[in-house]
Amino acid sequence: MAKVLIIGAGGVGGVVAHKCAQARDVFDDVLLVSRTPSRCEKLAAEIAAVQGRTIRTGGLDADDVAATSRLLKAERPDVVINVALPYQDLPIMDACLDAGVDYLDTANYEPPDVAKFEYSWQWAYRERYRAAGRMALLGSGFDPGVTNVYCAYAQKHLFDTIATIDILDCNGGSHGKAFATNFNPEINIREITARGRYWERGEWKETDPLSVSAMFDYPGVGERRSFLLYHEELESLAQNIRGLERIRFWMTFGEPYLKHLEVLGNVGMTRIDEVDYQGHKVVPIKLLKALLPDPASLAPGYSGKTSIGCLVAGLKDGKPRKVFIYNVCDHAETYKEVRAQAVSYTTGVPAVTGAVMMVTGKWKGHGVFNMEEMDPDPFLADVAARGLPWHVEERPA
Repeated sequence: MAKVLIIGAGGVGGVVAHKCAQARDVFDDVLLVSRTPSRCEKLAAEIAAVQGRTIRTGGLDADDVAATSRLLKAERPDVVINVALPYQDLPIMDACLDAGVDYLDTANYEPPDVAKFEYSWQWAYRERYRAAGRMALLGSGFDPGVTNVYCAYAQKHLFDTIATIDILDCNGGSHGKAFATNFNPEINIREITARGRYWERGEWKETDPLSVSAMFDYPGVGERRSFLLYHEELESLAQNIRGLERIRFWMTFGEPYLKHLEVLGNVGMTRIDEVDYQGHKVVPIKLLKALLPDPASLAPGYSGKTSIGCLVAGLKDGKPRKVFIYNVCDHAETYKEVRAQAVSYTTGVPAVTGAVMMVTGKWKGHGVFNMEEMDPDPFLADVAARGLPWHVEERPA
């Protein structure tokens, strides 16, 4: 049995806490901490009512490496699941190194003052984690995360060589709000308004934000217009999928969402730099985050489904082959189970599966790892059993 320490009590953190509480055969001690202890306490009460299990809670400023290290040394968890803000990845990794604890996150590091996300900052920890005999698992959400494992599964079982990968992410649901984001608004908007980027034949190519789109047929949802974005899993998959010629990432957005985003950008509300307002320094996107609905609050009454997967093309036994490996998740069903909408659920469940892989020894190693570097088979079996079944659909090659 293992002890898990979860950092972060937002929408995803709530799912992680619920699912760890369900995993009685793996985790005999669950500790949830956050900068806002009241959020942890509210989740603990919800988990007691829904799952019939008591978890422990506490307060922590994860930006404070010394404080985090002290907590880890006192608690001695087998693994830390970091579902705090991406800005906090490096301080938490530092604390885990100092305390000698294994680390897992769902999104790569982003500097607060630059709209740029890449793995270089975390990959720089490889030798330190290797020398310390510790393991750090990066991006154990859905995308990144499950999508990386789908690609590893395709490489191991379905193809002799893979030529192209298109990662497709569709939220076909409705929360009934005029404008809201399904995860942290600040992170979501920074990601969407950044320049598009994809990898082809050994080099990165850039596009203007949301300037490239295409129609894709999503199981469980139907055809949706999808927009080319840059997403962090492209960076590691371009290195780890042998023979790959091109990899891209696509996400769906409705017209009302895009129009709101355009207007907010035009009036400066998506800016990430400080502006002076009546003698006070204000970051517009942080103010916008405070005004928008909390993503966790969208769950009641959310309808529809998410459909996320990898469209993989290549050769098998000398013949062209194309498959779509995917999951469909229902917002209403996830709310019944863990009081969360499906976007939070599809990120939180894989984090728990990743942690289970680590504490049971099914995935092990010293250093810093991306998901596709590990054996896909035990992960996919576990994540399906925990609520995210997956399917392989043949597509015309």
